[in-house]
Amino acid sequence: MVHIHFQQFLKAVILAAFTLFFIKLHASGDISMYINPKYDLMSIIAIWIFSFLFFIQLTRIWDNNRDQHTHCPPGCNHVHDSASLPRRFVNYAIILFPLVTGFALSPTVLDSSIAVNKGTLLPQSEDSYRNSNGDQSITESESNVIQDDQEGLTNNNIFSEEEYDEKMKMLEKSDLIELEEDIFAVYYETIQNNPKDFQGRKIKVSGFVYKEEGMGENQLVISRFLITHCIADASIIGLLTEFDKANNFKQDTWLEIEGTLDVTTYNGVELPVLKATKTTKIEEPAEPYVFPILTKVTQ
Repeated sequence: MVHIHFQQFLKAVILAAFTLFFIKLHASGDISMYINPKYDLMSIIAIWIFSFLFFIQLTRIWDNNRDQHTHCPPGCNHVHDSASLPRRFVNYAIILFPLVTGFALSPTVLDSSIAVNKGTLLPQSEDSYRNSNGDQSITESESNVIQDDQEGLTNNNIFSEEEYDEKMKMLEKSDLIELEEDIFAVYYETIQNNPKDFQGRKIKVSGFVYKEEGMGENQLVISRFLITHCIADASIIGLLTEFDKANNFKQDTWLEIEGTLDVTTYNGVELPVLKATKTTKIEEPAEPYVFPILTKVTQ
C-alpha cells in the first residue's frame, strides 16, 4: 500500500517555498534590499539548488508501507517518536520564520532608527575616530574583481581600471563634484580622508537626513547606507551639512543638496563640512543604498 509521508511532504513544501521566495525577490527587484547586487549570481544559483533538492524530495513523499513496522519490537507503538515532537516543532519554526515574514512583510529601507543602533556617525573624540576609521577602506576596488562579460549591477558600480581612473580625475578637476550612486563610496572616502584638498570645491549630493545628539540647529548629516555584503553589515556614511533651515527637516527626509565644501572641527577632529546653498526635497530613490565599487577584469 502506498501512502504519503507527511514530514517528507512538508520538507518538499519548504524547499518549494524557498525557491519561490528567491524568484519573487529577483522578479520584483527587491533582492537589492537584502544583499549587495554583486551576489545576485549566488542567489540565482541558490534558486537552482533549491529547485534540484525539491525534485529529489518529491521522490521521498510516497512510499510502500507493507513492511513499515517490521523493524519495531512488539509493543513499541512508536512512543519514542513523541519525545522528539517539541524539538521538531522548534526546528521547523526556525526554518519557517524567514519564509513567513518574507512573504507577509514588504522589505523596508534602512533609516535613521537603524543608524542609531549602528553607533555614532560623527566622531566623539580624536582617538575614537582614529581607532574606528584609521585603516579601514570602504571602496574594495582592489579586492573585488569581476569578469568582463558579467552584467552590470543595479547602481552600475562596475568599472574597468581606465573608467575608474577617469572617475578619479573628474573628482580632482571637475567644477562640480557629484556624489552619484556608482562612485559614492569612493568619493566619500577620498573627501573624508583629505578634507583640506577639497576645501572650496562645489559639491552635489543626495541622501536622507540624520541627526545626532549634540548637533547644532543648523546642522544635519546627509547620509546613505553602504552595503558591503548584505544589510546585516550595513554602515551609515554621510557628510556633515550646515545651513540656516536645517532644523526644519525631520529625520529620514530625502534631500538633494548643493553647496561648497569646507573644513571644520567636530569634537576635536578635523572633517569636511558641506555649506549648503541649495536644498531640494526629493523622493526616496528606487535604489537607496550605495555599494563598494567593483573592478572589471578584461581578457
